[in-house]
Amino acid sequence: MNKIIILLVTLGLSSILTAQNSSEEKAIKQTIETFFDGLHKGDSTIVSATMHSSIKIQTTFNRKGEKDIVTDSREKILTGIANKKPENKYFEKLLSWDIKIDGNLASVWTPYEFYLNDKFSHCGANSFQLFNNNGKWEIIYLVDMRRRENCDALKVKK
Repeated sequence: MNKIIILLVTLGLSSILTAQNSSEEKAIKQTIETFFDGLHKGDSTIVSATMHSSIKIQTTFNRKGEKDIVTDSREKILTGIANKKPENKYFEKLLSWDIKIDGNLASVWTPYEFYLNDKFSHCGANSFQLFNNNGKWEIIYLVDMRRRENCDALKVKK
């Protein structure tokens, strides 16, 4: 009888934890989807709402055979989004999601393909770090890798 009670309690706690993680994953995914919604629309207000005030933003890529990394400020990114030309259409297609959560910290890996005016531009991966700021998931760190070779989008067209 005791074994049955222990099993039921364990199953009950397990389902509660799974439901909590699922709820947190949805909230984290929604934050990132909102970030990209703002980017696609050229709406810096939407993007800003997803970012912590002290976010760090970096991009890494290969330039002329050398590996490079560039750091941008929150303000520069938001200004760039706000100044997006209306005739330019941005679309970042996220290929998958890998979300890890521990308390108020989350890490999200999203490989992507980026299209400018419906034309393939580059591919890579985003790495997001998010902080649960008293119930609201905010992006505290974003680094992306950009490349134009070894992209699945290019292989499909051949």
